[in-house]
Amino acid sequence: MGAFAGRDLPAWYDDAKFGVFIHWGLFSIPAFAPKVGKISDIFQTDYRRAVALSPYTEWYENAIKSPDTPSAAFHRETYGGAPYRDFREPFLAGLSQWDPDAWAEAIAGSGARYVVLVTKHHDGFCLWPSRVAHPHAQGWRTERDVVGELAAAVRRAGMRFGVYYSGGIDWSFNPEPLRTLMDFVGSVPGGLYPAYAAAQTRELVDRYEPSVLWNDISWPTDQGELDELFSDYYAAVPDGVVNDRWKTPTFTARLLRHKLPRLLLDRMIESRAAKSGGGADGVVPPPVPHSDFRTPEYVRFADIQDRKWEATRGMSHSFGFNRNDTEADYESPEHLLLELVDSVSKGGNLLLNVGPRGDDAQIPTPQLDRLKAMGAWLRDNGEAVYGTRPWSFAEAQTDDGAPVRFTTRGDRLNVIPLTAVGGGELVVRGVALSGLGVRLSDGCPVELRAEGDATRMIFARPQTGAFAPAVAIDGGAAATP
Repeated sequence: MGAFAGRDLPAWYDDAKFGVFIHWGLFSIPAFAPKVGKISDIFQTDYRRAVALSPYTEWYENAIKSPDTPSAAFHRETYGGAPYRDFREPFLAGLSQWDPDAWAEAIAGSGARYVVLVTKHHDGFCLWPSRVAHPHAQGWRTERDVVGELAAAVRRAGMRFGVYYSGGIDWSFNPEPLRTLMDFVGSVPGGLYPAYAAAQTRELVDRYEPSVLWNDISWPTDQGELDELFSDYYAAVPDGVVNDRWKTPTFTARLLRHKLPRLLLDRMIESRAAKSGGGADGVVPPPVPHSDFRTPEYVRFADIQDRKWEATRGMSHSFGFNRNDTEADYESPEHLLLELVDSVSKGGNLLLNVGPRGDDAQIPTPQLDRLKAMGAWLRDNGEAVYGTRPWSFAEAQTDDGAPVRFTTRGDRLNVIPLTAVGGGELVVRGVALSGLGVRLSDGCPVELRAEGDATRMIFARPQTGAFAPAVAIDGGAAATP
């Protein structure tokens, strides 16, 4: 595709499988968003203010601009309607308790192989002492080099480091409230912003040499300038990767900077949404001329993909920390492991988010617990994940309906039942395998017997009831799907 058609995907990224995203900024001080379920649901139930009702706490500044939102009511009651910029000082004060090495240690313990930090989200506040002058908000950044300190800590812990940058939205350049989908699409700032975003992204590359360059929403310059940016990035970081959220301005996007076209299109979309009665889960960005991987958000692909992809999600319905999240709002460790293994079986990675608190710069305990659970499972079963590739098909089920996924490395096939398994046998439906295998967690021999279109797995020692015990079969198992 385009100028980079012959570029191979760097092996480290394809092999890594698991990364951790970090959303942390001024929005982590109020740490509030309404509990509305999945982000895709709101466009069906309340289209005219859907963007302002986002369950993502990092969208707080936009949400409080609409007085009829729960966020605005919370802001009036808690902060008396103070301007968003007042969160700068308490966030900077919280940095006094920040220990980047403790974060890196916790993340490395999860089994993650790379970390992507939000360096500037939609509020425009930068977590590094950028030398690029902001024409509208002087000093809208940290003096402490948060990005640099975390990059060093992450690399000391043996992981790769990447940066996220909000290229498509910056409310410090375009403060207009966003309520509908067309408000959102038409909000990419013009004027001085494209040059500013390009200069800051180049600064991030020059200062930190990130292994992942993860842009969000869209990109404000034309495609030629973007291709030059990519070329310079690859020259600086030859094994770096870029994601797929770099859509450059189209005629329609420029037209939507005006209210009348937005209003007309919003009416059409709202009418269709009402008639459809439902929509797709999550967000899948549109195709772009060049990317190294795709980034579906809060959604997984159903089948093995020809191109590399990375599922991204929070542990709850938000990326940024939400003060109202309880244990019930967080996905279980077992579900997050399912997301990881499902993605890997279909050629993807998982970028799982943590959202630290703003007032004390700490990762909340429920999130740390899930990182530990991921790490414990990967220590036992990581050989079935890291460095693997999809098999000829990804999915099967046990005889009681639990999901099963497959991965391969060389001539080794890995069978991963995504359920708690006890007893001495397990039947997998939909695939006939034969041969001898081994349970990765403890080396237990496993006999595989094909029984019609099913496989009976007989364990030399009974299962302990652990979740998702991976079984590796060497020598190329005979299989019939």
